[in-house]
Amino acid sequence: MDRPVWLLDVDGVINASRPGWGAAPRSGTAYSGSNAYRMRWAPALLDRVRALHRAGDVEIRWCSTWCPDADQMERLFALPRLARAWSGHLSADAAAAAELAAARDVLARGRRLIWTDDVEVPTSGPVHDELTGGGRALLIAPSPGRGLQPGHMAAIEAFISARVTEGPGSAADVTTADDVLLTARRLPGGDATPLQ
Repeated sequence: MDRPVWLLDVDGVINASRPGWGAAPRSGTAYSGSNAYRMRWAPALLDRVRALHRAGDVEIRWCSTWCPDADQMERLFALPRLARAWSGHLSADAAAAAELAAARDVLARGRRLIWTDDVEVPTSGPVHDELTGGGRALLIAPSPGRGLQPGHMAAIEAFISARVTEGPGSAADVTTADDVLLTARRLPGGDATPLQ
């Protein structure tokens, strides 16, 4: 089975000021050291994340400056313990480099990649092309005020279920992945660059 790895950010992805989803958001407080942070999220979004985790078809990893305090996210969002891309506190610049390194590592290990981050996901340029080459990565940079939306989750679910049957880079692999990527690009906050 070609089980993808989902690198999941928190702020601007789950934690959003106007998450929508047709219902009132939930809110709570998370702590990092002695600092308290107010969080807002769409319960329906977390229901779908939990369902994907339970199904076992994707490995979800926190990939966020919240990694060392991810237990706070798991408590607030009622998520099971998820893997962390790193464990220590990092500056914003170091975290950006660590996120890209985590994405590259997933692909280098022959795994498919889902990366959701409102800031660090490249939406064009050479790094974007490097990561998405061969159709083995789905990159979603949602609007930070809205976070992941139902259409983003549909694209993620489709990418997860698009099994690679003929190996990486095959015509079947690229066609299926390209269809999912085109769908994701039509979503608010999706990557608008055309496929090569």
